[in-house]
Amino acid sequence: MSIHRTACITALAVSASSLFLATPASAEYAKPPAELLKVLTAPPPPMPSVDPTGKRLLLTTSQTYPSISRVARPYLKLAGLRLEPGNRSRHDTPGGYGIPACVADFTLVDIASGKETRVPLPKDACAGGALWSPDGQRFAFQNVVADSVQLWVGDAASGQVRQIPGARLNPMFGSTVQWLDGGNRLLVKLVPADQGPAPAGDDVYGPDVQESLGAKGVSSTYETRDTLASEHDERLFAYYGQSQLAVVEAASGKVNPVGVPQLYNDVNGAPDGVHVLTETIKPPFSHAVTYQRFAYDVDVLDVTTGKSVRIASLPLAERVPVHGVPEGPRDFDWRATDPATLVWAEALDKGDWNVSVPQRDKLMLQSAPFTAAPREIARTTQRYAGFDWTAQPQRSFLNEYDENRHWRQTRIVDIDDPKREARLLWDLSSDELYGDPGSFVYQRLPNGAYVVREEDGKVFLRGQGSSPQGDRPFLDRLDLATLESERLFRSAADAYDQFLGFTAEPGRYLTWHQSVIDPPNAWLRELGARDAAAREGEAQYAAEGRALTHVADPTPEVRQIQKRLVTYKRADGIDLSFTLYTPPGYQEGQRLPAILYAYPADFANSAQAGQVSGSQQTFTRLAPYRLMLLAGYAIIDNASFPIVGDPKSAYDTYLEQLTADAKAAVDKAVELGVVDRNRIGVTGHSHGGLMTANLIAHTDLFKAGVATSGSYNKTFTPFGFQNERRSVWQAQDVYLKASPYFYADRIKLPLLLVHGEDDANPGTEPFQSRKLYQAIRGNGGTTRLVMLPHEPHWYTALESNEQLVAEMLAWFDRYVKNAPAASTK
Repeated sequence: MSIHRTACITALAVSASSLFLATPASAEYAKPPAELLKVLTAPPPPMPSVDPTGKRLLLTTSQTYPSISRVARPYLKLAGLRLEPGNRSRHDTPGGYGIPACVADFTLVDIASGKETRVPLPKDACAGGALWSPDGQRFAFQNVVADSVQLWVGDAASGQVRQIPGARLNPMFGSTVQWLDGGNRLLVKLVPADQGPAPAGDDVYGPDVQESLGAKGVSSTYETRDTLASEHDERLFAYYGQSQLAVVEAASGKVNPVGVPQLYNDVNGAPDGVHVLTETIKPPFSHAVTYQRFAYDVDVLDVTTGKSVRIASLPLAERVPVHGVPEGPRDFDWRATDPATLVWAEALDKGDWNVSVPQRDKLMLQSAPFTAAPREIARTTQRYAGFDWTAQPQRSFLNEYDENRHWRQTRIVDIDDPKREARLLWDLSSDELYGDPGSFVYQRLPNGAYVVREEDGKVFLRGQGSSPQGDRPFLDRLDLATLESERLFRSAADAYDQFLGFTAEPGRYLTWHQSVIDPPNAWLRELGARDAAAREGEAQYAAEGRALTHVADPTPEVRQIQKRLVTYKRADGIDLSFTLYTPPGYQEGQRLPAILYAYPADFANSAQAGQVSGSQQTFTRLAPYRLMLLAGYAIIDNASFPIVGDPKSAYDTYLEQLTADAKAAVDKAVELGVVDRNRIGVTGHSHGGLMTANLIAHTDLFKAGVATSGSYNKTFTPFGFQNERRSVWQAQDVYLKASPYFYADRIKLPLLLVHGEDDANPGTEPFQSRKLYQAIRGNGGTTRLVMLPHEPHWYTALESNEQLVAEMLAWFDRYVKNAPAASTK
């Protein structure tokens, strides 16, 4: 396989006003007006992380947008991932949708004093996110330079960082850096020493030959991302994937290699700091699926001796049922309370949701020295979804998930005593928002294991707190004896406060506070006296607090934007909602041109489809389409577009539901007196791009559309899309009806298509936009195609995002804002 070749930049114009006069040969990217550009390039809020001891907070600020020169770096496509051969860094995020962001700033905050220490990052490099040590004394991070990926370790007390000499990391398959025990040692994957040059001959190789000899079974559409295409690809995959495990002494920086170089995929250290679970990829390497489905061996490696014990050997899995799991052992995990005990699942239904069986999975357990046969500890009625461990060996939480009903269950179990009856904790729809009990708050044990935080037989739950009025995050305390919970904290209705973590001082905790006008900052709160008069659902304790950090607002001009949560009903009675944004200086009663943005979501039943999610109290930030607010548009944002029905057949009525969702949203926005019915545009990304093209083809609700990185001919994703599990041969009408490509002759309203040239998502390959553009053009429609060089599914480079905003503004100004205004409702 040849290295991805850089392409000529073919941006179409230099300004939004001249966009439609530019020639395709223009050598510069377009730029939006200065007031939009200033907001586009403003730094994002930092991301907070509390250390495991609750003494310090780390604020991580990422780079807003890298330059196109970074995005355009040459890379290899190797079985579902992208790798820059020059330094071995990943060129893609997990799933292949974007490009890793560089850290612009680390700031340490002492929680007790509020003192801030800025961490001096390496110069002319790209630092990654930090990983706290279990004892909170150190943090580690990867740092990408021109010829390698380095390992750096920071001291939490001083904020000083240093490079570990000789540690050249190999992040190809992830699990690259982890703390092996309390904070003294790191387990890392290194590029093997003296590996020699990469295999030559990338420009000349033989034909790619594959065959299928009648074996039954299908593969998901989404397993075909950047697959291998030649024997040379296989050699490159084996070369770049090989890594050497090593233990690094954090204090001295000494690097101790362990074992021999292998194609290590997942690597996971046990609580004892001695045993390490390894998954080692082995041939044959498939050209049909990504590396996650390749054959692999599961071993337990002793880092003190370098010896391994084989746990399982899994074959190539090219035919896993859609939404299913492979047969054989899977989902390995270390039990938190044992020094070295493995737990895993094995399917009893061939990994297929369509098979009716009394139990879907069995759970197995095996302990060091791993010479005795594993024993079965439980069976699950539905698909195993993992354990949540506690510090008490006799208590853990077993999770199951029912794909067919979108349903989840959690039980309290004792895996050492199978005769002890499990206690049902939760049993509810996985789509449920209003009744969601929240998720466990975890703590880290001194050995590094994560367990559910427990105090005096009570555990803590954090949740979004969705309600008809919007999200109000909460912190609850659940009594495991009575299974009754009490609310310790709930965000105020005029702000948005999320629980961050407990501090080292009992009774104190941190929240991440923001409001429409207040940028996100950490607040230190104290659990106060119980309030006997607290209303149901509200906090039952006082929660006095003060700001711990003071991050400033980078775009004060955006605070003039107003937003409100709007609820309404679809014609069939399903509750819906959107957030309505109005531009700076808006006067009530004024009708504005508007843009609707949505991303359709799938629900198994209507009860959950209409539940409100999100909050209008969050600090307003402007994604590219929201920048249209600064040009005088209203935004009908995150409009509910549910596709409701049995997951096996919901898409039978996809188009009808899509139309009903759009009509309800438009009618409500017009009814409010804010939006001009004759001047509404629509936009969406990915599955939202498909939505946009379909609404332009099948309705007259909008004047124009902008569809970004969509998939417009679903027959090219023949083994499922979104929640549609049937193949095109089982549900041909569904695939055709969902595909605007087959209705291109009806697309007469203006449609702008934007796509990244290097989109790795198999459902939205770049040809999808090219082919729809050709079809619309050939049928005499009004359309424009913008292909962004080097961009993946999510646009990353500053220049590409400038182009996107300029294109969108020019398109909507021409076909929406300047359309004749409505004279009546």
